[in-house]
Amino acid sequence: MDSFVSEAGLVVPAVTTEQMREVDRVAIEGIGPNLYQMMENAGRNLALSCVEMLGEGWATSSVVVLAGTGGNGGGGICAARHLANHGGQVTLVVSDVERLAGVPAEQLALFRASGGRLAAIGDLGTLETSLTVDAVLGYSLAGAPHGAAADLIGWMSQGPAPVVSLDVPSGVDATTGEAPGVHVRAATTMALALPKTGLAVDATGEIWLADIGIPAGVLERARVRPPPAGLFSKGYRVRLSWSS
Repeated sequence: MDSFVSEAGLVVPAVTTEQMREVDRVAIEGIGPNLYQMMENAGRNLALSCVEMLGEGWATSSVVVLAGTGGNGGGGICAARHLANHGGQVTLVVSDVERLAGVPAEQLALFRASGGRLAAIGDLGTLETSLTVDAVLGYSLAGAPHGAAADLIGWMSQGPAPVVSLDVPSGVDATTGEAPGVHVRAATTMALALPKTGLAVDATGEIWLADIGIPAGVLERARVRPPPAGLFSKGYRVRLSWSS
């Protein structure tokens, strides 16, 4: 899918994995925003999406955040901290805490300071949740998920709670939309910066796009079409649709 459409009728161009990787490179190595800023923006937007999905009295509902060890996981950890800071009942499960490094590790330290609960994969069978956050795998999926990531995805797939996925449902190829192995079927997917071409599949559920602060100059240097002017004029997130 080359493009999606906002509720206001604006056509939003989609990007492949390689295009998004170049956007991130230009931002992080040159113009900005840096990885920490983008991760913080992504996490805050994701937390707000969770609050909206749960509705009034959300803070009394249990939320389980499943996070991988990369940038997508860091965004999920950030969202968990924002929810905990605002009184949410949050449990975080990381696929491999020992592998966290850099900004995602910093996000985990902040989450610990928030007072949220950090649980192990072995605790999944005991957890109850009203909403599950999928931040296990991002747009860089290569082949079928395996190991701890596959375990987390399998738990989400078997659970009754709705799932909100960050950027792309874990296990779904962000470029093609194919799922080479176990994958998440999300109720909602919150894409970051630009929708990915592979999101035009049923596994994504309702699609929202979040502004994470990437300026037009970054997209221009990365040779990527920018979103239309005014797309985020009414807020930092917009709902998108697609048609087959």
